[in-house]
Amino acid sequence: MPYIDVPNVPGIRALLAFRPEMAEPLAGLANALLHAPNSLSPGDRELIAAYVSHLNQCTFCCESHAAVAACHLHDEALVDATLADPQTARISPKMRELLALAARVQLSGRAVSQEDVARAQREGATDVEIHDTVLIAAAFCMFNRYVDGLGALTPTDRDAYRERAAQTASEGYRMSAPTA
Repeated sequence: MPYIDVPNVPGIRALLAFRPEMAEPLAGLANALLHAPNSLSPGDRELIAAYVSHLNQCTFCCESHAAVAACHLHDEALVDATLADPQTARISPKMRELLALAARVQLSGRAVSQEDVARAQREGATDVEIHDTVLIAAAFCMFNRYVDGLGALTPTDRDAYRERAAQTASEGYRMSAPTA
């Protein structure tokens, strides 16, 4: 049950409907980070968002972005395995290092070292990919705290996330009037 009187829709959508002036800039940020053209695939960027949300124990954001990542990557089992343990998942060494970098950001920006960045670079990550990984991780710490800090409605059935994921994977992040 949400802590304040927001529309009866899941997660961040209810919070943004409550404060519509926040919707456009926050949805724009999410779209730029996760959906806009980039050398990292949308699936990889969604996986970073889901992983940081998993580390933050934000069920809504983790499940939402894991479902979108699975749509892009066409492999829900890979997404689940990566969230459980990126070190043993069937992902590229570059993605493994970017997730490790995202995990350091999730702890604290000051937890990131030059060596963390160098490891990602050695695996082929560009400066833009490193930048965007850090920004995705930082932004999702904020999004996670926003959702959980206001007790947003969080479905427990994975199908609820899968239903919306295909639309998000196709259209990106845009705010429309929430539906119950």
